Amino acid sequence: TSSRSKKNDFIKASIAGLAVSLAMVPEAVAFSFVAGVNPLVGLWTTVFLGFTAATFGGRAGICSSASGACSVVIASLCASHGPQYLAACAVVAGLLQVSGGLLGLGQLIRLVPHPVMIGFVNGLAVVMTKSQL
Repeated sequence: TSSRSKKNDFIKASIAGLAVSLAMVPEAVAFSFVAGVNPLVGLWTTVFLGFTAATFGGRAGICSSASGACSVVIASLCASHGPQYLAACAVVAGLLQVSGGLLGLGQLIRLVPHPVMIGFVNGLAVVMTKSQL
């Protein structure tokens, strides 16, 4: 029954991956508009991020996707220095995130109150809506 269990897990993971990838397309395009870059850049960034998260292992309940906070910062970076700095910014952000993970800084999110997180997500929704008008 072990092979049957592995087959069921594979099917469930494949369906979940397909659902998440379909949901990521509009999000990646919207974040591209916020950042002021070509939507293909956002799509490829999301694909690369998904493969990277799958390679190094994710956790249930954690969504590895384009970040609204990053797109807002990148928008000002691209506006002031041009899109050629986008790749370097992504590498530096990735190094900072890996360093934070190795240092165990992820536990600090417990100190952020739930209303603050809800306000942050709502603020991102406003920024994305404004960028598309």
